[in-house]
Amino acid sequence: QLQLMESGGDLVEPGGSLRLSCAASGVNLNRLRFGWFRQAPGKEREGVSCISRSGGYTNYADSAEGRFTISRDDAKNTVYLQMNSLKPEDTGVYFCAAQYSLPSSTCALKGLAFSSWSWGQGTQVTVSS
Repeated sequence: QLQLMESGGDLVEPGGSLRLSCAASGVNLNRLRFGWFRQAPGKEREGVSCISRSGGYTNYADSAEGRFTISRDDAKNTVYLQMNSLKPEDTGVYFCAAQYSLPSSTCALKGLAFSSWSWGQGTQVTVSS
């Protein structure tokens, strides 16, 4: 059974950087596409970035474009989210999620059926001075 565990969340000042990690276990990662989602207090969960099964396709929310980079290392069973130039509005709980996909599939950040994804427990990111 697939299990996901996020780490790397922290308190950081505006303009700072963090790298989130998502360690996966239980299945072969090369059949999965991954996404990072965040939920701020009082707001709905939103997609931040996703990466295809092959790693050849990535997608970013407008708010993350140019500042965040998603990557995957299947040999280490880990997916990363490098976050630079952090802003207070990036504050929230960041969740890693995974879904089985076809080899040629891409990934989307909106209109998702969250129940069809497997989720980690989340890691808190707080951007504040």
